[in-house]
Amino acid sequence: MMSLRAVVRSAPRTVTRLSSTTLRSSRLAQPSSLLKSSWAPLRSSQFTSSFSTSQFRQAPAAEVDEELSAKLDSELQFENELKEDEQLPASVKDFLENSPFELKDQPGKEDVSLVRKFGNETITVTFSISDLANYEPDDMFNEESVLDDEDAAELSEGKRASPAEAAEEALEDDIEGGDAPVPCRLNIVVEKPGKGALNIEAMAQDGQIIVENFYYFKDAKLAHGKTAEIAHAATDIYPGPPFGSLDEDLQILMERYLEERGVTQALAVFVPDYMDIKEQREYQTWLKDVKEFVDA
Repeated sequence: MMSLRAVVRSAPRTVTRLSSTTLRSSRLAQPSSLLKSSWAPLRSSQFTSSFSTSQFRQAPAAEVDEELSAKLDSELQFENELKEDEQLPASVKDFLENSPFELKDQPGKEDVSLVRKFGNETITVTFSISDLANYEPDDMFNEESVLDDEDAAELSEGKRASPAEAAEEALEDDIEGGDAPVPCRLNIVVEKPGKGALNIEAMAQDGQIIVENFYYFKDAKLAHGKTAEIAHAATDIYPGPPFGSLDEDLQILMERYLEERGVTQALAVFVPDYMDIKEQREYQTWLKDVKEFVDA
């Protein structure tokens, strides 16, 4: 879905504040463009002598600290207001109350896991809020995507909407038209003691589970890939053919196999909504930590 939270941050604060389930953000970290000055050693003995006897002048320290701290505080208050105005999505509430999965969410970490037992199997579904940061629709910043027929007519007459007006119009269009959730990658591991593990790569998209790959590893730890060494070792193992190349009936039975283990449409709806909650929570913590560091 479109990066609306980023649009809201860049727009004036008079724009109506929206719930975080609508305002998903890419939060892409844009590196600062720093001017690098070149330096070459002075070869003149006169300059060298002058440099060695002169005293260093210290530039004033912490000139922007107060301003930066105030801005961080403003952003933190803005995020807190968004949080106060929203309610826990029904999809998240219902899933946490009725699902057999146990949620494992460690503060400060990007990955979230859902774990359950099914007979002698241990099933782990892992997803990451990094998908929000990396998601950028092709038309995200396409000017034509926020223009309607009237806007196009105005452009043809030499008129052009201001950036603030364009941002507000984009917000209104997305609210009225509805937004599709951000596609979320799922890493599903079905493990049996002494029998290895199945590793399923899938997507939670538009309320559906879309299976992409269905792997098997005799060594279960290869399915989790928690270290670079394990991930590298897994690349040397033949895991199986691409899922889409399998017999259609076999694909259907494998999908039903996952449904029986709780990888259902309810999970596909839960994951994007919970990702949004998790991402907002981590962002608020990040703002707080950075402000405390600047103020120290």
